[in-house]
Amino acid sequence: MDSVAVRDFLVAVNPHTSSSLPFLLLVPYGDGIVLAAAGTWPRERSVFCQKRPIWCWPRSPEIVDRAATISCERRGASLELVLDRRIRNRSRLVYTTARGREMIFWQTARARGHYPERMEIPACAAAGVTGLEIIIDTREKDGYDFAYQPVRLVRSKLACGDYGLALDGKLLATVERKSLPDLAASLADHRLDYALAELAALPRSAMVIEDDYEQLFAREHLREARLADRIAALQVRYPRVPIIFLSSRGVAQEWIYRFLAAARQWAVNEAAAAARLGDGDHVGPRLLRRLPAAYSPSESRVRTWARTVGLPQAENGPIPPGVWAAWRHAHPRE
Repeated sequence: MDSVAVRDFLVAVNPHTSSSLPFLLLVPYGDGIVLAAAGTWPRERSVFCQKRPIWCWPRSPEIVDRAATISCERRGASLELVLDRRIRNRSRLVYTTARGREMIFWQTARARGHYPERMEIPACAAAGVTGLEIIIDTREKDGYDFAYQPVRLVRSKLACGDYGLALDGKLLATVERKSLPDLAASLADHRLDYALAELAALPRSAMVIEDDYEQLFAREHLREARLADRIAALQVRYPRVPIIFLSSRGVAQEWIYRFLAAARQWAVNEAAAAARLGDGDHVGPRLLRRLPAAYSPSESRVRTWARTVGLPQAENGPIPPGVWAAWRHAHPRE
């Protein structure tokens, strides 16, 4: 198989004429994925596919379709394929489970079918996730109580953001909440730049503004559209952190709840999806080692513990780094 074939998307005739799947696909993902397919393109309905070993691709294939690839990226349990041509250029390979066995369906927006990705989809809203634990930063004032959502709230100092989601004690996802006056103030003194940089370091994060976007243009004592220009520039600089404008606190609370619930489902399903598609361990020990701790003890608790074990410290001022190091060594799970 030549290097061009690995970069291009190819459709060839299946040399095994007895097969019920008469075509082979060579998908330019990783070292290449070979699929046996029922058709050459999902026109009116989804095309059923089965995975084949890479050596099943023939040495001298009879090519029926070939296109350069703009991108081929994994999104959850799907491969999103964008080809460099005007028509028949966007499609998706969905890995799912049907009739008790793994199946692959090749879909387009027109021929989408009804085959969901193989994921643990909750049954009801937020997607009905039960036992979701949301960490609220201790510095968050006048925050949300999530009174109408099935969550368990924990107050702890977060490394960044106001509402977080933990995985194995590490901060996996977080949301920063801001009112419009707070947004304007943090833009003026550039605190927002640093906050977005911290959020972008996490696998999943977002910023929620409790107001309509149009209110950016109604602020007094500011040049017209100045806030909107700054927000647009920051969104371009940090594309992984969506900045969401929501009309009320109730809507913002609901959005944060659903975002963190979806982040937990992503964490549950991502490792399995990555393993099936040969994409490495995305939500595993290597990633978790790089993430900040989700729970930070209060300074008063650390001071009390230090006095108990006889560690020297001043009554006022910050806790010395040596005391923090001793605390973490004695409490590795906190």
